[in-house]
Amino acid sequence: MAAKIIDGKALAAQVKGELRGRAAALAKKHGRKPGIAVVLVGDNPASQAYVRNKIRDAEELGFYAEKHELPENTPEKKVMALVERLNKDAKIDGFLVQLPLPKHINAERVTQAVLPEKDIDGLTAVSQGRLAVGMRGHVACTPRGIMRIIDSVNYPLEGKEAVVIGRSNIVGKPVALLLLERNCTVTICHSRTKDLGKHTKRADVLVVAVGKPGLITKDMVKAGAMVIDVGTTKVGDRLRGDVDFEKVREIAGWITPMPGGVGPMTRACLLENALDAAGRAAERK
Repeated sequence: MAAKIIDGKALAAQVKGELRGRAAALAKKHGRKPGIAVVLVGDNPASQAYVRNKIRDAEELGFYAEKHELPENTPEKKVMALVERLNKDAKIDGFLVQLPLPKHINAERVTQAVLPEKDIDGLTAVSQGRLAVGMRGHVACTPRGIMRIIDSVNYPLEGKEAVVIGRSNIVGKPVALLLLERNCTVTICHSRTKDLGKHTKRADVLVVAVGKPGLITKDMVKAGAMVIDVGTTKVGDRLRGDVDFEKVREIAGWITPMPGGVGPMTRACLLENALDAAGRAAERK
């Protein structure tokens, strides 16, 4: 029997519906809309599309939204000055600096300059440290979206074998921590892992986030497994994931498509983080 396809677009629409109601209630209670800002440096077409979609989503849900576009050659100190201004702006509850940044700008320095309470990307050392020790804080959007996807089908995680391929701070490490928090036995694989298939074959939950099209083939997947494809690579005129979707769906129990799987949930969870930030800001006043 073919795997059940988890429709990320439909799930994201459901989440956004919930967020629209929460945003309206917060605005009514506190007399202002939740505020979000996105900083874009340069003219990378993919980044421009991501930012445009984030701002559109925010405005559709009743947020106050700002987009700050800076030229490719903007000095790092000017980007840092904008980050500092947004840190102090009471209208902005959360913001992010769109990655990647131009090579002359130190992305880590800029990312770490964002106040943790406004770090809706969940990328500061404070946000990631809080996740590691089980404290409340912003969780990176893609891992948060992945957990929402798994929960949407009422998949019981406790005691399951989870394998995460990829060890980035944006996806791999945080999603491994979230799965561990839910009582999975977690293995992290990466470019130096030997005999990758030996690990993936035993996974009840397989999360793949490396950017290598078709890396995971049917023979590497356990029958009935939950397969979450985070990879996004442009091949010719189309986007491809890390999983050989058509073949793997023949053996998996659940699978996310690409596009239309994790991506829409990442954007929805960015707004969920922003709304959480707005609620906490209101609590502090």
